[in-house]
Amino acid sequence: MAFDIEMIKKVYASMAERVDAAREIVGRPLTLTEKILYSHLWDGKATKVYHRGADYVDFAPDRVACQDATAQMALLQFMHAGKKRVAVPTTVHCDHLILAKNGAKSDLAVANTQSKEVFDFLSSVSNKYGIGFWKPGSGIIHQIVLENYAFPGGMMIGTDSHTVNAGGLGMLAIGVGGADAVDVMSGMSWELKFPKLIGVKLTGKLSGWTAPKDVILKVADILTVKGGTGAVVEYFGEGAIAMSCTGKGTICNMGAEIGATTSTFGYDDAMRRYLVATGRQEVVAAADAVASYLTADPEVYANPEQYFDQLIEINLSDLEPHINGPFTPDRGTPVSKMKEEAAANGWPIKVEWGLIGSCTNSSYEDMARAASIVEQAVTHGITPKAEFGINPGSEQIRYTIERDGIIATFEKMGTKVFTNACGPCIGQWDRAGADKGEKNTIVHSFNRNFSKRADGNPNTHAFVTSPEMVAALAISGRLDFNPLTDSLLNDNGEEVKLNAPFGDELPKRGFDVEEDGFQAPAADGSSVQILVSPTSDRLQLLAPFEAWDGKNITGAKLLIKAFGKCTTDHISMAGPWLRFRGHLDNISNNMLIGAVNAFNQKTNEIKNQLTGVYEPVPTVQRAYKAAGIPSIVVGDHNYGEGSSREHAAMEPRFLGVKAVLVKSFARIHETNLKKQGMLALTFANEFDYDKIQEDDTINFLDLTEFAAGKPLTIELVHSNEARETILVNHTYNESQIGWFVAGSALNLIAAAGQA
Repeated sequence: MAFDIEMIKKVYASMAERVDAAREIVGRPLTLTEKILYSHLWDGKATKVYHRGADYVDFAPDRVACQDATAQMALLQFMHAGKKRVAVPTTVHCDHLILAKNGAKSDLAVANTQSKEVFDFLSSVSNKYGIGFWKPGSGIIHQIVLENYAFPGGMMIGTDSHTVNAGGLGMLAIGVGGADAVDVMSGMSWELKFPKLIGVKLTGKLSGWTAPKDVILKVADILTVKGGTGAVVEYFGEGAIAMSCTGKGTICNMGAEIGATTSTFGYDDAMRRYLVATGRQEVVAAADAVASYLTADPEVYANPEQYFDQLIEINLSDLEPHINGPFTPDRGTPVSKMKEEAAANGWPIKVEWGLIGSCTNSSYEDMARAASIVEQAVTHGITPKAEFGINPGSEQIRYTIERDGIIATFEKMGTKVFTNACGPCIGQWDRAGADKGEKNTIVHSFNRNFSKRADGNPNTHAFVTSPEMVAALAISGRLDFNPLTDSLLNDNGEEVKLNAPFGDELPKRGFDVEEDGFQAPAADGSSVQILVSPTSDRLQLLAPFEAWDGKNITGAKLLIKAFGKCTTDHISMAGPWLRFRGHLDNISNNMLIGAVNAFNQKTNEIKNQLTGVYEPVPTVQRAYKAAGIPSIVVGDHNYGEGSSREHAAMEPRFLGVKAVLVKSFARIHETNLKKQGMLALTFANEFDYDKIQEDDTINFLDLTEFAAGKPLTIELVHSNEARETILVNHTYNESQIGWFVAGSALNLIAAAGQA
């Protein structure tokens, strides 16, 4: 069954006219990215050329997707918007709040008990406002979107940074904060700076041990975690066409790890096969009618250097399997170089765990290829040296791989089959012994490997690689094992060399499932009651943030000067803190506790300028708030990298932080700060970061003249009374300044709804 088929047909019905108009206005052939962008303009057909990396543009996305951890805050905000029903197709997916520990059955039962209040809230809100609801255990949001909702040429937004996964089906799917989602759910336009374009030409063909995962691991190594910021990555070439749809999804998924706005591929036969296999023949018929509009114009791929701002070419025939990490997903090491790299850097060689799954690599093909390695080990009598766990991407995948014997193959090796959910990928893993803080190595097929992300242990060295390589490394128990050249000893002391992995792109007998976990919303939700207990520690109704008083911010204290990498995990940790994602006061107790204080190189230990005592970050900030003293956070490059979680913006706002001043921002986090009515600022001279001292008081000298394109002047008052002024930049346009003035974007939406 194809969900929302009439909406999809409507998109295709206007696509040719809109793309043709855009091509005429732009005056040249168009990339796929440009076709999708110009066909989704809020005002309809293009009437002007938009400049990449410069112009803010209003778009009309086709749909919205939310996962349970971020949906709580998004829906709490939507309840303030005064709407009776969402304006575009929207879904909520319960995948983040399930702790991996003993196995799927018991872990899901525990989650349904411990998080019942939250799941019931999400179910009732979805039922009331016309939102499709996917129950706990149904699967991971991005895999379910790929299986049911993604379609070539569409545009969607989602409250998770890995929404970009849907690019594997030719969409422009973009991760956003909850406030952005509320805009679209409320029937308003969605604003995005027109992105730059990075083209990745894939020649040759994947073979042997090399997988789609290795493409994005290589791209991440080339571009780094911020190299894609402000850009859409468009993949093309013979190598792209030869790749499976879910393989394309894997590549697009980890585009979030290079900071890209999103990534995508042109419509091709692999997408057709996948759509048919997932019961969406109607989508194929509709897409085929406009197929030439669902990929770039031929001239673009023939001469890509003329149409992309940056061009990368990768020969898949020469590409090696990669193992990226530790602690950052862009540190790439070809498998042939791992032995020397590990030795040179002192990385623990022994692999303790191998983990396969997450939204990145949890498809049928992923599981089948990894299982082919496991089957070889079992057949040859090789006992695995590491523990092993898998998370199927959806109940449909779990049911199908169980039917086809793939789960049984994994279980022969003692594999733990966890719930169809995110689990260890987002820190929802009760790993035995992690609390000891021992230095160790794990390998996984996830997308992120920041310090403490998987198990909370800062000494866990996590490496990202393909599912088949995870299987090989876990079986060998060694990080420096190269399955292309090395052999293993079986239980009889015999040498065994593993053959290259193999697995079907799609199940030969088709997908199957008994209960997919979908709950359709009520046709009329007006009578549905949403109850939030005032004594709940999991859910808290929101109060509007205060509007700006129109005056300069003065007497602000430096809260923390963050040193080095400061991701949204550092600003608002996941793991056990996920349980408070619907309670702003409680979740704020994790604000910036993972950030490194530049003045003592410690986490969660900063100077309280009121007492001179070093205390946890939230404690100090609550003291400033109680005293009515504003504060400022200072950070390094790519501040807010990682997840789309808007809690990383809402917590500082709630506790009284007025501005975040950094060398550079990750895109989603900068937008989230703006939406919540905060000042997101960058140093005009990044070396001014060094001028910030621990006891500084900060004054804004010209905030009363806040205007688009006009830098602001800040005065630093040091403890010796010496004063320095510095210039800071911002990217606010007039409407975004309106969010700041009103106190938040939501305040404006609510006011419009009451007008």
